[in-house]
Amino acid sequence: MYKVFVNEKKLTISKYPEDIEKNLRYEGFATLEIAVDLLQNTSCPELNVYGDNIEELWEDFTHMFHVIEAAGGIVTNPNKEILFIKRLSKWDLPKGKVEKGESLEQAALREVEEETGLRELILENFINNTFHIYTERNGDRVLKTTYWFKMSYVGSGTATPQLEEGITEVDWKSDSRIRQEVFPATFHNIRMILNEVWEKNL
Repeated sequence: MYKVFVNEKKLTISKYPEDIEKNLRYEGFATLEIAVDLLQNTSCPELNVYGDNIEELWEDFTHMFHVIEAAGGIVTNPNKEILFIKRLSKWDLPKGKVEKGESLEQAALREVEEETGLRELILENFINNTFHIYTERNGDRVLKTTYWFKMSYVGSGTATPQLEEGITEVDWKSDSRIRQEVFPATFHNIRMILNEVWEKNL
């Protein structure tokens, strides 16, 4: 199963119908175009496209977009707090585009360092990836895949926001503060990946 966010609305790509308001059986590219259009241009809150061959369905879906890969970190300190950045009044996790010649791991570490100013990082393991769709100013439709890695910070420095990237704040937050402060002011993908970390006790 794949979960893609379109304007913060969830598009699920799966083998079977889901127990939600709108399910579309996959009949080709037109089904996917209709699904994206419904989420972008109507009040439809979520939608599931289902078909027998989910990998083929996903491949067809990715061909509709310019695919961009990004990588980021869920960074914890010895107090079990998680590192967040704030940009455009939204709490987010540090992440960014993978540069040419970089591995996903290298990109994740570099982006965390650049966006937070913290360098004493230990990369532990891959958690999962998230997907969202957006349209660029030139009209290109983009599917952004972000690969998330668990990291530990073992230094004693103070985090500093990368102001030139529009980051206004960097903060360590406990689980309770995440639920109180971050969840009301973040993206569905961020809530989803954090819940996965908690569920798996990573």
